Amino acid sequence: MNTSKRQLAMVMDLNKCIGCQTCTVACKTLWTGDDGMEHMWFNTVNTLPGKGTPHGWEDMGGGFDAEGNAVVGHIPSRKEFGEAWKFDHEGSYYGGKGDASHLAIAGETPTWGPNWDEDQGEGEFPNTYYFYMPRICNHCTHPACKEACPRDAIDKREEDGIVTVNEDRCRGYRFCQAACPYKKIYFNHQKKVSQKCLFCFPRIDNGVAPACARQCPGRVRFVGYRDDPEAPIWKLVEKWKVALPLHPEYGTEPNVFYVPPIGPLSFDQDGDIDESTPRIPDAYLVRLFGPRVLDALATLKAEREKKRATGESGLMDLLIAYEWKDMFGGFDTDPSTVSVVKWTNAS
Repeated sequence: MNTSKRQLAMVMDLNKCIGCQTCTVACKTLWTGDDGMEHMWFNTVNTLPGKGTPHGWEDMGGGFDAEGNAVVGHIPSRKEFGEAWKFDHEGSYYGGKGDASHLAIAGETPTWGPNWDEDQGEGEFPNTYYFYMPRICNHCTHPACKEACPRDAIDKREEDGIVTVNEDRCRGYRFCQAACPYKKIYFNHQKKVSQKCLFCFPRIDNGVAPACARQCPGRVRFVGYRDDPEAPIWKLVEKWKVALPLHPEYGTEPNVFYVPPIGPLSFDQDGDIDESTPRIPDAYLVRLFGPRVLDALATLKAEREKKRATGESGLMDLLIAYEWKDMFGGFDTDPSTVSVVKWTNAS
């Protein structure tokens, strides 16, 4: 049960994500540079359709069934997450071999990585398709990870609903990894503790948007409180109802939402535009976001045509995000003006 007074949330517009991985690098640089975190990517951007990160995570269980009972889940291995690649930096850069040979993989060649199937997609030419899916911890209203932890090491912050791990209390049982249906919790094999996205709460506490959102060049991510009618989150989720959670059937009530991709037009056998068949199959989007995605797509298309015809659409103006500060629900403080202490423990 959510005992938080308010709930922070994020909306990502999949029609604007170009898969540049700027968000991924921003998160990695800020939070996962310590020992034992080499394989951790709190933020990932995967190509869909695809196996994702960890490999095949949608089939790993966790979460709750329709009656609210916990679903037994799988604990992903480091191999399934994708081991960090090891290169011969020492020999190439410092051993004098750089002029004679390219930087080579050292040791065993990995068989999977955080974005292994990038840009592959599905479909038959000329109607192939794919889109990018950024993922972080969903900071769920009903977090399965918290319920599964026997050490009470996972907390949901009262002031904003951000889900954190108290590493002092964690004993590395990894029940949280099994319970999370989105598989966005990692295990530090050196420190023997679980670690995950913390919604950049040290930045949030100083009025700064999360690094993944702030650094995004495509203005994909909106941030704010779900109960603020003046913020974009409330407008996209509650007013326009075009932002939806990923796999709502998992029963955890995620607080990361997605504006579904419309996709390009299809072509028939003669090469003419076929407006009757969506390039991205409706059935696939329903599998991801539930049946409400069809209404969301209809609203998006109607407002897009309205914008084209009249130049006016409150929804399109909101999604275009002419002013970046309007995207962050008040979390627009310049990070260079505050001192954010490096995170080591969420307690």
